[in-house]
Amino acid sequence: QVQLRESGGGLVRPGGSLRLSCVAAGTIFGIKGWDWYRQAPGNQRELVATITAGGTPNYADSVKGRFTISRDNLEKTAYLQMSSLKPEDTAVYFCSCSARTTLAYQWDDFWGQGTQVTVSS
Repeated sequence: QVQLRESGGGLVRPGGSLRLSCVAAGTIFGIKGWDWYRQAPGNQRELVATITAGGTPNYADSVKGRFTISRDNLEKTAYLQMSSLKPEDTAVYFCSCSARTTLAYQWDDFWGQGTQVTVSS
């Protein structure tokens, strides 16, 4: 099994920045892609950013130019740098990854518990 632990959430003023981290722990033979999602109260979970095994990022239009996703393969960690934050970015942010936990070529998806980001003055 893989455990994902997010950190870095909190309360920030509009225009401010936060950096989220997501560390993977467990028996891991490889991590393919990482994703960051968010879910605001009353809304469906939405995909915010992804990064492929090769390091290619993709972003939702709503965060393009403000958020940056990155990964550290040695540390089994993904990051989401969030800048120019807006009140509408307020949500619980979740990380997810596709990982191999056995020697077989099988990839499973794992999720973190989420971290709250609140953007308010």
